[in-house]
Amino acid sequence: MSSPDAATPDADRRSQVLDSAMATFARFGYRKTSMEEVARAAHISRPGLYFLFSSKETLFRTAATQTVERDLGAIEHLLADTGRPLPDRLVDAFDRWAGRYVGPLAGDITAVIEDNPHLLGEITDSAPRRFEELITKALSRDSTQKSAVPVAQTLISTSIGLKQQARTREFYVTRMRTAVSLIVS
Repeated sequence: MSSPDAATPDADRRSQVLDSAMATFARFGYRKTSMEEVARAAHISRPGLYFLFSSKETLFRTAATQTVERDLGAIEHLLADTGRPLPDRLVDAFDRWAGRYVGPLAGDITAVIEDNPHLLGEITDSAPRRFEELITKALSRDSTQKSAVPVAQTLISTSIGLKQQARTREFYVTRMRTAVSLIVS
């Protein structure tokens, strides 16, 4: 029987492989990415990669899910830090959710995920719902905010529009900060 410590290196290695896979999918796109490319980027043999993930679709879904779950975990942590002003926490949460994916270097990750929703399964619906819940909960905790759900939905709509307009992360964050200051009292 193996100890819990023995599983940690395997879990870390799996996570590193998923990170390499996401970067490779972002670089080449889903269709042009081969398991050979991912294996090379992850410094693992192709049979070793297939041992971990039975197909390219499974690898892609798992890599995208890990990325989204990490983002949601970080967002939850950011929003829970009630020692910081709510507007700052909200801007940081939106930056983590969308802002860091704005710009020429980051856009490929977003594009590869958005271009292949049929491969991602339920996370395409559950992740945005979870993000909205986190924003709503943060707004609800603030006693001056009376209508958390429509405010959260308005900020999310604003973020989507800004993400489409923004060429840089800085532009996105600056505009999101303005929106938050106008909407959140």
